[in-house]
Amino acid sequence: MVDAAADGFGRLATAIKKAKPDVGGPAALPGVQREPWEGIVALKDYLFTSESVSEGHPDKVSDQISDAILDAFIANDIRLGIADDSHTNTRLGCETLVTTNKIVIAGEGRASAPFMKKYGAQTVVNREALTEIARGVVRDIGYDQDGFSYHGADVEVLLHGQSPDIAMGVDAKKKGGNLGEQEGAGDQGLMFGFACRDSEEYEKGSFMPAPIFFSHKILEVLSKARRSGELGDLQPDAKSQVTVRYVDGKAVGATKVVVSTQHRETTAKGKKYNSGMIREMITSYVEKSLPKGWMPKKTADFFCNPTGNFVVGGPDGDCGLTGRKIIVDTYGGFAPHGGGAFSGKDPTKVDRSAAYAARYLAKNVVAAGLADRCLIQVAYAIGVADPMSLYVDTQGTGKVDERKLEKVLADIFPLRPTNIRRGLQLNKPIYQRTASYGHFGRKPERDGGFSWERTDLVSELKRAFGAR
Repeated sequence: MVDAAADGFGRLATAIKKAKPDVGGPAALPGVQREPWEGIVALKDYLFTSESVSEGHPDKVSDQISDAILDAFIANDIRLGIADDSHTNTRLGCETLVTTNKIVIAGEGRASAPFMKKYGAQTVVNREALTEIARGVVRDIGYDQDGFSYHGADVEVLLHGQSPDIAMGVDAKKKGGNLGEQEGAGDQGLMFGFACRDSEEYEKGSFMPAPIFFSHKILEVLSKARRSGELGDLQPDAKSQVTVRYVDGKAVGATKVVVSTQHRETTAKGKKYNSGMIREMITSYVEKSLPKGWMPKKTADFFCNPTGNFVVGGPDGDCGLTGRKIIVDTYGGFAPHGGGAFSGKDPTKVDRSAAYAARYLAKNVVAAGLADRCLIQVAYAIGVADPMSLYVDTQGTGKVDERKLEKVLADIFPLRPTNIRRGLQLNKPIYQRTASYGHFGRKPERDGGFSWERTDLVSELKRAFGAR
């Protein structure tokens, strides 16, 4: 029988042998034969938990610094009029480490002055400029503490020039006179995109699993209140976790909510904070982040700062690294992840751009009413333009043939790196904003931010299948 992990990534399902023929299940993986009686029984009543972290979480501080550097490089390309398929435009793989009053920026890249200059075969990086970008990010997040401060942290820049071997495989080739379409993928790997109808009832156009959607929402509301001064004694580092009950496959409420939020040691009057005081401070904000009636009724089911104290936090409490919150960044574990992080990577790197494209296609499939859930996998080889494979799974909710859907999607939006970059307008300084509160389930913005959240393929998909 097909391994449930291979055939049921992201599904809350139990693989059984000799299931009744009328048990609804997904199509077999391409090339895998299944007996008529073999299938997947989907659990309809279950609990599922996802977590989120705030913009002040150490890993998210790192993500935001890496993406702020990427934005600065791309904005500089635009200012200089450098074409998106030029052999001098931005390439970046930037990793950031943050710890107690220390920021380390490393990786490899290609950029124009003032950020990088070539002296013969050597690339010289403007360390002062990158240092100022990092300090600006930390300041905007709100860190000015003894253990981690935007002005007090030591910044070390170890970024260097991109390997010419990688550039050779990725840069657009002049084969066949079709310059752009010959751009190769920036790395090998597999990427997933997912969409479902969970959150749609509560926020139109979101198409996200409820547990991660509301985990993000809680922290966004608290962050806004902290920044406005309403909750001025909160500090930037925070985490949330929401357990959602599903009945007959539909999200109906939260059974457990966990919020851990950093705070000042004492009130303005000198009284030492405890978890009960923080709970009283934030409960109404958490409740308004959730749909009406979703807040757990029992006090014991809302966990606030379970350790009792959260004064030391952020990079002073835990070391942070770029790319360590890939599940928070995507679907909260509700769908599979290919393993590649997003932040600090320019859009030739398919870890990022193809994951965005897969989400774009999956979201349009669900928005078009062709399925209630859609999972898409795409895979690449470094330096090769065409994907190695495309896999579509509507998880038993599809109203059209999945194999035909694969073909239609590949036709209307070819998944070559150049088409992804240009179709989603990814050569723009739009990335720092993605580095907190999820890359998906956001509203598309006028300047091109979150372009992969558009639903502009809906009409074309409906026509392809004769749907209304």
